[in-house]
Amino acid sequence: MASFVEKVIRFPSMNYISSPEIGFLKTVSAKVNKGRTKLIFQFLDPEETEPTTKQKYSALVKNLEMIKSVAAGILVPKEYIWPVNKNNYLEAATTLVTEAHKQGLEVHASGFANDIVLPYNYSFDPTAEYLQFVDQPNFSVDGVLTDFPPTASETIACFAQNNNSTKPKKGLPLIITRNGASGTYPGCTDLAYKQAVDDGADIIDCSVQLSSDGVAFCLDTIDLNSGTNALSQFMTKSETIPELQAEAGVFSFQLSWHEIQSLKPQIQSPYGTKEKVYRNPANKDVGKLVTLSDFLEFSKTKAVTGILINIENAAYLASKAGLDIVKTVTSALSNATFDKQSTQQVLIKSDDTSVLSKFKDVKTYRRVLNIKEKISDATKASVDEIKKFADAVTVTKDSIVKISDYFISGKTNVVKEMKAANISVYVHWLKNEFVSLMFDYFSDPIIEIASYVLDYQVDGIVTDFPATANKYMRCPCNDMDPKANIPYPILPVEPGSLLGLVVPEALSPAQAPSPALQASNVADPPLPEVVKKSDTSPPPSSSSSDSTDSGSKSTPAPGSPEKSSAFANAANLCLSLVAIVVLALLAN
Repeated sequence: MASFVEKVIRFPSMNYISSPEIGFLKTVSAKVNKGRTKLIFQFLDPEETEPTTKQKYSALVKNLEMIKSVAAGILVPKEYIWPVNKNNYLEAATTLVTEAHKQGLEVHASGFANDIVLPYNYSFDPTAEYLQFVDQPNFSVDGVLTDFPPTASETIACFAQNNNSTKPKKGLPLIITRNGASGTYPGCTDLAYKQAVDDGADIIDCSVQLSSDGVAFCLDTIDLNSGTNALSQFMTKSETIPELQAEAGVFSFQLSWHEIQSLKPQIQSPYGTKEKVYRNPANKDVGKLVTLSDFLEFSKTKAVTGILINIENAAYLASKAGLDIVKTVTSALSNATFDKQSTQQVLIKSDDTSVLSKFKDVKTYRRVLNIKEKISDATKASVDEIKKFADAVTVTKDSIVKISDYFISGKTNVVKEMKAANISVYVHWLKNEFVSLMFDYFSDPIIEIASYVLDYQVDGIVTDFPATANKYMRCPCNDMDPKANIPYPILPVEPGSLLGLVVPEALSPAQAPSPALQASNVADPPLPEVVKKSDTSPPPSSSSSDSTDSGSKSTPAPGSPEKSSAFANAANLCLSLVAIVVLALLAN
């Protein structure tokens, strides 16, 4: 090895030589031009033994003076600088960097990668990890060894010493939360909303649910099992209501607000079950659910740019539970005087056009149609139909980009067609977890955000991690104007460029494209009358084998007009089989 190094050091590009063996560094020390090539001693696992001294690396790290005699710097696993405890949280930093610098040693950290589970402190944002090493007030490493150099480069060029000092440029997309900062705290809790504001969100959201006594509160879905510990507290209330969802649930209108207040919020990890990628377990059940009125008051106090109110299942609640969610929301907004001001934006979102129609008379409200289905295109007729009911739409990521085996193969025309009709487009929803990102983004959520902003040109991004989006919006590297002369622009991906490097044999067979949005998919029938409470009876429970998977638009309550949809409703055989097994176990 020494003879090989002796040959290659003649090349002027040989700037560093690293080795975990002191003896090797001593051998090559006399043969290198130290003005051009630096020798770096590499530390391995603390419990491993260095071959020359027969000492563990944990002992050698305490003898930096000796290391200085054979090397110009050290390369250490990042845990030598920021230890990580058994629960995957950072501990206090060591003094290694400071001590090494006192000895005149450079310090380089290793072990950086985007596609691993990072300590929870970083919220799955790899740029946050780099900043922890290069942008500290008391120390900074001299280099990093990484599997993803572009992410390290963008961190140093765009985020280090920036501290969000740059004001977001006009015209950048809105940062819209999904249940507040739900990547950090349980969604729709007081803590999630406070964090979202601190993280720089423009629009904070509340998906409105109703208790049995008519109290409006914020929660992602009507099923309390999603976001709280309702099943453990009220198992006897669990039932299947096919009009709402295929799975059994404990639904908000079955419990009083007093009962709901006794529940503990639960952080939702969308990749926990399958990929074992969990969100912030230290905060898994903290915070408390908030009422709609409290949410509105908080929004006014914090003077956020705006709010988004999401309304779903209005027809079912009216016809089966005797609850008027539209009237409840309208009254709450009016009582908080949101209908009499234009300082803060008010977005009303729903997948039901009849709900949106109820808010058309308040001109300061912007109505947002939630298109949950994956679509490959939007016909002109469908866009014209949307224009009758909404000022904006939310669409899924895979309705904007074409995906093949986790590679981006191209773009759809959905954004272009909507914006041509002056309909704003918000993409739903962005997450930081690397398992949510297409290969083209190199497991870097910042690159995904840059692509939706600069290339796909959406008007807003819906995210669980507003801090990451805000970091990008405020950085000096998002201006693609040549006159801006940015030294390091964060470029969007080029759809299809990475896929072109893959041999066709390695790809799965091409899938049929998703259907285009048709005009018949858009409009919904009028909302049914709100039945009197005395006329309602508990919704009949049914097994999952009787349920259907209805895509994004809920199956209408029996007796109410059928929702228009060209998307087929197919029986979910897998859920049926699961239900049969569960019932069999219960019978035993």
